[in-house]
Amino acid sequence: MSTDDAFDAAYREHYWAVSRFVARRLDDQAWEVEEVVAEVFAVAWRRRAEVPESPLPWLYGVARHCLANTVRGKGRYRRLLAKLGHHEATAGGRTVASPDAERPGSWVLEALSRLTEADQEVLRLTAWEELTVAELSTVLGCGRSAAAMRLHRARRRLREQIETLRRDDRVSVGCTSGKAHSADRADTAHKDGHA
Repeated sequence: MSTDDAFDAAYREHYWAVSRFVARRLDDQAWEVEEVVAEVFAVAWRRRAEVPESPLPWLYGVARHCLANTVRGKGRYRRLLAKLGHHEATAGGRTVASPDAERPGSWVLEALSRLTEADQEVLRLTAWEELTVAELSTVLGCGRSAAAMRLHRARRRLREQIETLRRDDRVSVGCTSGKAHSADRADTAHKDGHA
């Protein structure tokens, strides 16, 4: 199979997987996702002689670099807007709650958000993209043992954050129920005093 045919096959087979990969990491408009995906495949076309036999992990690695470029570009754009101070994005200054805030399992997303970006990405690649350790090593550009160690450490840190959230939740629930219980006793005592 020629390099052009290999690229065509990779494009047809993995376009939507790469699109989902990018969309999960960009919470913006569809046109931004499409731009990044187009850049991923433009890079893949230019480097089509390097496309491996199993191209998806390699494409995810290219997508990570394209996303990093996009994020850096957005950061420069936001800093410029902040300097100018005359744009709707800087005028409002309000924070909108995440759409996941009220969904079941949002505590997992909260625990994940407390991790470093590198740990989050390792966990996303194995959970969302369902990559094996060998494929993970391809995406990250490191050896299998290094990828396995990064995954192990990220999972450990996630467990620690989940435990922290559980402890915090138990403490807040305990405080609330304790206050309610004290209020009930005071209300009962007040009624008994007036009876």
